Amino acid sequence: MTTWRDHIDVLYDAETIKRRIAELGAQITRDLAGRSPIFVGILKGSVPFFADLIRAVDLPVQCEFMGISSYGDDTESSGVVQITYDLTKTIEGQDVVLVEDIVDTGLSMQYLLASMATRRPRSVRVCTLLEKPDNARVKIPLDYVGFRIPNEFVIGYGLDYAGKYRNLPFIGVYRGPT
Repeated sequence: MTTWRDHIDVLYDAETIKRRIAELGAQITRDLAGRSPIFVGILKGSVPFFADLIRAVDLPVQCEFMGISSYGDDTESSGVVQITYDLTKTIEGQDVVLVEDIVDTGLSMQYLLASMATRRPRSVRVCTLLEKPDNARVKIPLDYVGFRIPNEFVIGYGLDYAGKYRNLPFIGVYRGPT
């Protein structure tokens, strides 16, 4: 009998993800030493990564969230960004770390960075768990990258397919029926 797990090839297991996030947290701690950055998690996919990352940063951090959508229920980005939830406080004059689950085409992040610039923060850094460099349509300055991956549709650890699979403790390539 075939199950849904038979349609997923594990790309990064939970231990590999945990180790890489610890490295990213240490790097951010060094880079922003003496500051109190605002971490902005991009909903919904970044939630597991965001939670683990802020615990790996040894600084007094503040947390905010923004929601965007560019996939819908498809496996490819539409390129059209929709804000679904906005910041609840000002970031003017603050050091901001945008936390994203994946930078795919770069279009969503380009939109987010333009939105951040209008809010006049002191600095903006981008931390993404995953980057798909082969699928990029625009070049985005990424300060912290967990893993660079091939142009495959991935799920797990916050990443979804039609709202499902965010709860998986690993990142896998989805090969299932659509």
